[in-house]
Amino acid sequence: MPIPPEVAPRIAFLGARGVPARYGGFETFVEEIGARLVKRGIDVTVFCEAEGRLRSGAKRLESHRGMHLEYVLPWAPGPARTIQVDVAGLLRAMSGFDLVVLLGYGAAFAAWLPRVSGVKVWINPDGLEWQRSKWGLPAKMWLSLMERVACRTANRLIFDNAALADVIGKRVGKHLPDHSVLAYGADPLPKGVDAGPVQDLGLVPGEYDLLLCRCEPENHVAEIVEAHRQASPDRPLVAVANTEIGTPYALETVAQGEGHVRFLGSVYDPDVLAPLRQNARLYMHGHSVGGTNPSLLEAMGAGSVVLAHDNPFNREVLGRQDVYWRDVAELVERIQGWSERPTEDLDQERERNRKRIEEDYSWERLADQYAQLIWTDVAS
Repeated sequence: MPIPPEVAPRIAFLGARGVPARYGGFETFVEEIGARLVKRGIDVTVFCEAEGRLRSGAKRLESHRGMHLEYVLPWAPGPARTIQVDVAGLLRAMSGFDLVVLLGYGAAFAAWLPRVSGVKVWINPDGLEWQRSKWGLPAKMWLSLMERVACRTANRLIFDNAALADVIGKRVGKHLPDHSVLAYGADPLPKGVDAGPVQDLGLVPGEYDLLLCRCEPENHVAEIVEAHRQASPDRPLVAVANTEIGTPYALETVAQGEGHVRFLGSVYDPDVLAPLRQNARLYMHGHSVGGTNPSLLEAMGAGSVVLAHDNPFNREVLGRQDVYWRDVAELVERIQGWSERPTEDLDQERERNRKRIEEDYSWERLADQYAQLIWTDVAS
């Protein structure tokens, strides 16, 4: 039964570049959850960065999938851009809303602004952002501080992974506020996706392994490349990673993989990524500082056999499996072991991962959880 608009909770999402989703995990999250919350009787507004969406000459959208869109013009340089946009959004969200959901904690110091006028604030920390190698020392110090500040300025923290809640809880101790664990979502990929894009790349379905991530040390790209070389399976490793950025780490990794790794660079087209995931024999996942990683869920939803870095975040998502590795030597063993397993074992693993997405990480299930918590918090 539809909820009368006059009693619908009014919520705002900040911290993503905006919708329609064109960038990364936060944008996909806002689009998938926001649209489903609208169907559950909740009034949703998304604050979007204006500049990139207008520079192309495209018409500014006022709504998308039932969500209202508001625009903030970014003007700050470099990493300060995101903080500036979030602070501007928080200022504008001081009235007209019951709840603000801030994605990321870089601007946590300003999260008290809506609270002054009685608007509740949730902050989603995403992951251990201050541990990412892309940040210099000043940025890492700022993000580490903001992680603690978020625990003071938010009414509630939303973690996408229980292990992440445990790690941050140990760091901040008694200052951890009310918090909930609501995972990221994904949709199972239909079986039998057209393998044409895979063949167009000169690849044979089932005869390659796949790595898909940003080329950063905390994703263990160099270790995966080296392990695959040592394991010497009779198939190439295909790396979808932004190696074109030309950082020392990216250059070293490309040189290390010369002759046995096919580097595709950045690929964002879902019509290419979906068949790449579904037709890989093994999928390498090296992420280690995030919570529930979207690319891991997408691989599982595609029915991939995932060999994952051994950390509590990945174990929470994948569950008990013989797939984890901590270093090059262990990954070599995993690659060789799974390369020798019969097709029946691989098919069973693929189906297990798809079923886990359907039962525990579907967008619909997650939207139900968000809607219930929103109604409860707004009413309290």
